[in-house]
Amino acid sequence: MHEQYMRLALEEAKKGIGAVNPNPLVGAVIVKDDTVLAKGYHQIFGGPHAEVNAIRNVENIEGSTIYVTLEPCSHFGKTPPCTQLIINSKIKKCVIATLDPNPLVSGRGVQQLKDAGIEVVVGILEKEAQNLNKVFFKYIQNKIPYIFIKTGITLDGKIATKNFSSKWITNAIAREKVQKYRNFFSGILVGSNTVLKDNPSLKCAAPNGRDPYRIIFDRNLTITEEYNIIYKNEDKKTILVVDDKYSNSEKYNNLKDKYSVTFIHTFKDEPILDILKKIGELGIDSILVEGGSQIISSFFKENLYDGGEFMVAPKILGDSEAIPFIDGFSPTSIQDCLNLENLKINLYDNNVGFEFYKEDGCLPV
Repeated sequence: MHEQYMRLALEEAKKGIGAVNPNPLVGAVIVKDDTVLAKGYHQIFGGPHAEVNAIRNVENIEGSTIYVTLEPCSHFGKTPPCTQLIINSKIKKCVIATLDPNPLVSGRGVQQLKDAGIEVVVGILEKEAQNLNKVFFKYIQNKIPYIFIKTGITLDGKIATKNFSSKWITNAIAREKVQKYRNFFSGILVGSNTVLKDNPSLKCAAPNGRDPYRIIFDRNLTITEEYNIIYKNEDKKTILVVDDKYSNSEKYNNLKDKYSVTFIHTFKDEPILDILKKIGELGIDSILVEGGSQIISSFFKENLYDGGEFMVAPKILGDSEAIPFIDGFSPTSIQDCLNLENLKINLYDNNVGFEFYKEDGCLPV
């Protein structure tokens, strides 16, 4: 029975996708006498937690059991601790899927509940709950964004023709999945060449979707206010990563003051990992890397990816000058090639997606 109710809680948690970052996705279900009394989930960053949203909907709560996908918080943050609310509600049992890796919480929530005489069960559907919050688990412990690489390619591994034509390689069904990714991840990252050639908006077209932060590696500050990511920056979510030497230029100040562009300063040969740490300091917990070729290659070369999906269309360009999705690797044998692990195959009509992860378990997208 524990698993049945925890699955309900996991489904509740997914309702918060796109709205709670950098907080975790959390769901709660309250049960008494084998009857579900209420369900709740964390709906928006800074808002009430899942436990609060479930408990507030129950009148006769004393003696019930609460199922929670993540260990209840035990500290004051943007909201009061959930452990105290559970204790005050006279709930008799708390069933938890997984402990919270947050150093402010981990194990303390369980101990507070036990000290108050509440029976606590931990580990029900633990792996499923951890997969649900892969992004949160990495970010809360390292303050480095979770990196997911996505690209659409032809059968011969190209992302564009030699004159940079790329619309559309993949079909509408695959592109719909991309919009779900844009809603799920906090940021989307491309190189300046992608902006200069395609002039994308990098916004989310999913129904009720949230626009991600638009992060552009533009070390030489080549992008101007004529591009969509600049003059359509009403939400102030455009971030340019530029060389520090441009920080006092007229162009820099114009983009910052007139178009509300946020800048991250970098230096010659600065590792991407150090740049990711700076992005993490802005509260961005996850990034969808969409290209182009140089960017994708750099993330693989520096081993900075956590997962990704390559969407392959049944098209062949057959041109050695067409743009490859990855380049710069020189293995001398097949044994030395880059191997993708923990694969999941997704079918988008006649397109095929190869979803992969460094660690076992898929994201809830």
